[in-house]
This record gives sequence, structure tokens and C-alpha cells, in this order.
Amino acid sequence: VLGFAFFFCFIMSTSTGSYVYFQFVQQWPTTTCILRKKCSQPRPLQIFTIHGLWPSNYSNPTRPSNCIGSQFNFTKVYPHMRTKLKRAWPDVESGNDTQFWEGEWNKHGTCSEERLNQMQYFERSYAMWRSFNISEILKNASIVPSATQKWSYSDIVAPIKAATKRTPLLRCKQDKKTQLLHLHEVVFCYEYNALKQIDCNRTSACGNQQTISFQ
Repeated sequence: VLGFAFFFCFIMSTSTGSYVYFQFVQQWPTTTCILRKKCSQPRPLQIFTIHGLWPSNYSNPTRPSNCIGSQFNFTKVYPHMRTKLKRAWPDVESGNDTQFWEGEWNKHGTCSEERLNQMQYFERSYAMWRSFNISEILKNASIVPSATQKWSYSDIVAPIKAATKRTPLLRCKQDKKTQLLHLHEVVFCYEYNALKQIDCNRTSACGNQQTISFQ
């Protein structure tokens, strides 16, 4: 009976979109292109771009997902917003921006639809992206793409925290051939309504290595 109760709660959480906070995830396109050996542009964008806005839970930040809700409707992404999202939220792998937006909404956006409808979801994401320019923040701290120089986790977090007044989360990807750890994503956390930024209090996904590559 107890096992069934836990299973029922898990299913309900997944289908109805029970969440506590949002992860606003931005990616560094170059890392995606280097490690996946796939990129829509010969030279990746030299700015952090949106990966997604994810309703999350502290016990399992990958949940909820694929909730019951309205599926993506392209007409609800108005032309003026499409133009903005093509720069802020491009599909850096295949170049199919609309398909990328559709996937993010259907997997994550549906789980917070009671709070943010589709139009609000993309508008809020764009506003978050505009709030802080991570590339410029790092540049002002003399952290710029380099094939040779490496940085520590705290080197990268410190200027972002100083600018936002909140603790971000870094995610890295490891090159299996070189074992080099590449900065891949910067996560900002927001409270339940996706209005107020809060500290991200989860463990880093950059391992225990002291050096991180930012190319």
C-alpha cells in the first residue's frame, strides 16, 4: 500500500506539474558544438543562449516533465517574439529553432502552464535572458573564451554572483578523449512564480576538478 502511494504521488507530480522553483538554463554554444560534433553554424555564437525554463523540485530537479497540458502552438509565438527568440533561444545543433522551442514547451512548459501560458512562458524566458548578459559579466572579469587558459569553479561563479546578487549553478561537460571539463551551462534559479531570482542551492555538475575550460 505504501509503495502504491509513493507511485501514485510520483505519477500525479509528473502529469499535473507539481514543482517548487524554476531553473533558467543558458548554454554556451561552443561547448555543445565541440562535444556533440554537431553544429548548425560554422562558427558557434559567442554568447550564452537559452536552453530552457524548467519547473523543478529540489528532490529531483529533472521532474516534473512532459505534463498533461496544451501542446506547442506556433501561432502563439508572435512574429516580434520569434525574431527575439531566434537570437536568444536558437537551436545551435540543427538550426531548427521552432522544433527546439516546441520540445522545450512540451517537455517543461506544460508543467507550469497554470502559472505561465505558452505566450507568457516564452516572454518570461526572454526577459530573464535580457536581465543579465553572462558573456559580458564574465568578460568584465577577464574571463573570455580561450583555448589554453583554465578557470576554477569559484572564478566563474564569483562575478556572476556579484552581478546578480544570487548564487548560480554551473554545469560542465567532459571531453571523453581529453578528459577536459568544459563550461556548458549557467543556471539561474527563480521562485515558483518565475518572477524573483533566488539562490541555486544544488550541487554543481562540474565535478571536483579544479580547472574548467571555457573555449
